[in-house]
Amino acid sequence: MGEYLFVWLVGLAAGAVSGVIGTGSSIMLLPVLVFTFGPKQAVPIMAIAAVMANISRMIAWWREVDWRAFAAYSLTGVPAAAIGARTLWILPTHMVDIGLGIFFLAMIPVRHWLDAQRIRIRLWQLSAAGAMIGFLTGVVLSTGPLSVPAFTSYGLMKGAFLATEAASSLAIYASKVVTFHELGGLPITVMTQGIIVGVSLMLGTFVAKRIVQRMSVISFRYVLDVLLLGSGVSMLWTALHQLLSG
Repeated sequence: MGEYLFVWLVGLAAGAVSGVIGTGSSIMLLPVLVFTFGPKQAVPIMAIAAVMANISRMIAWWREVDWRAFAAYSLTGVPAAAIGARTLWILPTHMVDIGLGIFFLAMIPVRHWLDAQRIRIRLWQLSAAGAMIGFLTGVVLSTGPLSVPAFTSYGLMKGAFLATEAASSLAIYASKVVTFHELGGLPITVMTQGIIVGVSLMLGTFVAKRIVQRMSVISFRYVLDVLLLGSGVSMLWTALHQLLSG
């Protein structure tokens, strides 16, 4: 019960953060889920929870979804995510941890570089980004630091950004969930755990949104960097522990 309570509390905080900045829930929760349930089980649990979290964000900003951007991004992102999920499923456990850890750490300088470039992209380029980010989402689960600049570079801001990114992420994570189910990675226990975590994310999105909105944009950027750093280091530490104990 203590472990579930801790996961729930982290889920509430993660839901609040992701509900405003468009990312962060997987970055915060994944290391906790890996520690509690193991990496192979944590990834499908987080995928189910992410579907529920993005549903709540879509409900909050439904009227502002840019359906053209959603279609362009999801058309390539959904099948790419399924391929990525199948790639993840055949990788050894310690390689999953190492890959996740390196990816999170690498996203810190990449995110700042993308922000500094102020690149503006067109619809077809957003579709190309969807294919790349979709595949990476299938493998490493959390690619919010990449999807956020992709949608903002297309010109989406505030509610339109949150709504469209949530709708697109919902489609991609749903693709992952279906793939995991086909691979036998979603027994009843995993589905139940995913739903429990997902409920905490949904509650965090609605309940704590006003508190998080008081933070400045600069503060959010620092928060995201800290989340990436902490999650990356924790994933690499878990992989090192597995290699030494094995």
